[in-house]
Amino acid sequence: MERITLKHGIMGAKKIYYIEYQANTNMQELISRYTNAKFDVNVGKKYINNDGKEIQTLFDYFRGKVWVDMRHISPNKPNNEGFVNLNLDSVRGRTIENNYKAIPESYLKKLETRKYALNTAKNYISCFERFINYYKEESIDNLDTQNIQNYLQYLVHQGRSSSYLNQAVNSIKFYYEQVLDMPGRYYNLDRPRKETRLPCILSKMEVCLIIKSIKNIKHKSIISMIYGAGLRRSELINLKLRDLNSERMTVFVQKGKGNKDRYTILSSKVLELLRKYYAEYKPKHYLFEGPSGQQYSASSIRKILERALKSAKINKHITPHSLRHSFATHLLEDGVDLRYIQELLGHSSSKTTEIYTHVAKNSFLSIKSPLD
Repeated sequence: MERITLKHGIMGAKKIYYIEYQANTNMQELISRYTNAKFDVNVGKKYINNDGKEIQTLFDYFRGKVWVDMRHISPNKPNNEGFVNLNLDSVRGRTIENNYKAIPESYLKKLETRKYALNTAKNYISCFERFINYYKEESIDNLDTQNIQNYLQYLVHQGRSSSYLNQAVNSIKFYYEQVLDMPGRYYNLDRPRKETRLPCILSKMEVCLIIKSIKNIKHKSIISMIYGAGLRRSELINLKLRDLNSERMTVFVQKGKGNKDRYTILSSKVLELLRKYYAEYKPKHYLFEGPSGQQYSASSIRKILERALKSAKINKHITPHSLRHSFATHLLEDGVDLRYIQELLGHSSSKTTEIYTHVAKNSFLSIKSPLD
């Protein structure tokens, strides 16, 4: 059976549904007889008003003749129930230059309602504001797919990474599909080919050199904890004292990436180090706290690692996340099943964890070079 597809569109300030179909004599005649559909000369497509009654009328007319494809306009919004209420008042309170186009309040409210992670929200805001300031003189509600593709092409010419381009697409789609409540409007936007980059891995000896080079007990505990439990930096700074269980030797990671809870392992050496740290610093709420008892800052962790790398004379591009990569790779090299590593890291898909098979050294030990 032939089909017509409904897709979101905007005409002026009015929401509409465009009717798309494979052009042939039969379909042209069938569509031309449907008098409720109007023609948009600018786009060259038929459309109906964004209205429940209009859709029902369309269904009644085409029933038994063609299949009506609704997947682009049917709401399919993921449930994103977080435990932290996102507050973007700092964005609202910024000083804005006269010629700068600020993000709409409706965008900020939707991010807060959906309880997006703060870092994700900041990325979306930054990317979307760059997009709307590229079209400074245009009304953002009137921008179409071609405008977006032109902007993405501009980013490509600027040398932006595939990761940044995907963030830009996500931030734009969020406005038109979530804020304006038109899911699937830009379903067919081109995305860059996904880059496959292997993580930079430290050897076990290098990890030991890094930890030994750190003299401050608190700093040593922080780096040891990230590596020893395979934590993300954000997960470490959110850890509370009650999240460590010395009887079961587990670390409870509450609401990690994707708002998922999980348990990971607590190293006996790290526990011994943490006891010395606790006796000296006596944190009250968070496992690692700033000077005033607030959460430890992510930038401070990066600086600790940078100093340690310099002291250990390790000349590699290493970030705190590299310690998590090294944790997973070393477990795999020690024979731990990939499924368990996936659970410890909190990966939703095994495909994400499988990247470590490409860097684990025992994957190559059985292979002999032809030179040998």
